[in-house]
Amino acid sequence: MRRSIISKFILISTLLLLSSGSFAHDRIGRLGIGMSNQLKNDLPAISFKIQNSKSTAIGALATIDTDDNTGGWGAGFKLYRNIFKEPQLNFYSGILAAIINEKQGSGTSKTGFQFDLTMGSEFSFTGLSSLGFSIEFGLSFNKINDFRVQTVGDSFLVAAAHFYL
Repeated sequence: MRRSIISKFILISTLLLLSSGSFAHDRIGRLGIGMSNQLKNDLPAISFKIQNSKSTAIGALATIDTDDNTGGWGAGFKLYRNIFKEPQLNFYSGILAAIINEKQGSGTSKTGFQFDLTMGSEFSFTGLSSLGFSIEFGLSFNKINDFRVQTVGDSFLVAAAHFYL
């Protein structure tokens, strides 16, 4: 049953990513710079997002902490597919692929990966269209110590907040 739910979620996410009709908030060509805490090594990341058409956007995440006991690093790429819009809200599906590293005390560290399939929305307040807040939910496939499949439910404090130039 668990495999069935996971395979259905992957299928629905893939279909939404490939769908052709979408109407997104018009931020085409605008660079969004902000923060995210989506990486599984629990380090806050600098996040970049640019909408390259009405239906797609690309993003990147990068984080580093040089502490010998609790530090680490991470870098990832994210693809967004807008599904529909409302006046101050875009609903989208997304794929995150990242390499993550986590220091585990006494100078040792582990490097792994993270692959997320999510759906979410980015909203802004009336009169503040340059500021976007995201929420996301979905599945994460990740490995630092052990391979894990986890549900994802990120509020705008974790998912992302971007300022669009």
